[in-house]
Amino acid sequence: MVCPRGIRMAVLAALVAGLCGVQAIAQPAPGPGGPGPGGPGRRPGGGRPGGETATFESAPIPKTEAEKHILGVLADMHANQSRGMMNVPPDDGRLLRLLAETAGAKHVVEIGTSNGYSGIWFCLALRTTGGKLTTYEIDKGRAALARDNFKRAGVGGIVTLIEGDAHAEVPKLEGPIDILFLDADKEGYIDYLEKLLPLLRPGGLIV
Repeated sequence: MVCPRGIRMAVLAALVAGLCGVQAIAQPAPGPGGPGPGGPGRRPGGGRPGGETATFESAPIPKTEAEKHILGVLADMHANQSRGMMNVPPDDGRLLRLLAETAGAKHVVEIGTSNGYSGIWFCLALRTTGGKLTTYEIDKGRAALARDNFKRAGVGGIVTLIEGDAHAEVPKLEGPIDILFLDADKEGYIDYLEKLLPLLRPGGLIV
């Protein structure tokens, strides 16, 4: 049996929060009549006065031309580069951005760059918080594609992409870490946590 992504994320969050005593965030899988879009307490217009939508499924309205450009790159990546990349869906990307902005994150660490899609969502927040992204990718082809995408989005200056086996590379990392985003080999999560939890600041987030 294969668990839906949202359930897997929720289970991981609960395990980490219980075992490690830190905050863990996962997007719950919405169900009929349950919390989330369309659940109880949500008005037809999305829950805001004037009918303005408040769901992660709705595309954000860019505040600047730079943000508009980055969102355009993300839309292009989702449309043309998703196959085989195992990227987060766009609504998860918007959640990652919101988490980083709300936390005022200065240092986000991502295990599993892929083509840079989730990293660019983080960078949308880090541009405003003055933070940086450190991301790890073992596959040379994906790492090269991610570098191109970071450059195309104009966020290369706040990204450090480390190509290689993250299990061997993360011990070289210096903290503190505000957000740790694990999106790589699931069987390796315990090893990543053992190595990186000491660098997570008090109140930091694991996603």
